[in-house]
Amino acid sequence: MVDVVPPHVRSRMMSGIQGKNTKPELIVRRMLFASGYRFRLHRRDLPGTPDIVMPGRRVAIFVQGCFWHFHQGCRYAKMPATRPEFWKAKLEANVERDSRAVEKLQKLGWRVLCVWECSMRDAEVAAGLQAAMNTWIKGSEPLGEIGAPSQG
Repeated sequence: MVDVVPPHVRSRMMSGIQGKNTKPELIVRRMLFASGYRFRLHRRDLPGTPDIVMPGRRVAIFVQGCFWHFHQGCRYAKMPATRPEFWKAKLEANVERDSRAVEKLQKLGWRVLCVWECSMRDAEVAAGLQAAMNTWIKGSEPLGEIGAPSQG
């Protein structure tokens, strides 16, 4: 399949994709702040540079895009039809890198929460997102994941 936009347009589109301070990340930060939590952002000294860090609680939060981090079972994590071999390798490398970062954080004694973009796109799940994050943060689970229910 051929891309429907010219290469120079696609390049401009792709270069505009942000790595931090994304809309989903801002939503999560607003909810955490409203719940009374205070946090640090993008700690480069920690594996994977977590989006949100609560040092006193030893909690690291990643706000993941379903496409870029290939959220398994999610309708927003579709493999592109153009250049599938490139995208498969790229997205699998992202998943592997995320997995290594989470593993390293846990070895350092951090609890890790992954909040998926789909948890904010689905109105029903988004309504309970703040409560779900509060429950996980106050709990003791070493690893957590919040996303929309599987569309299988």
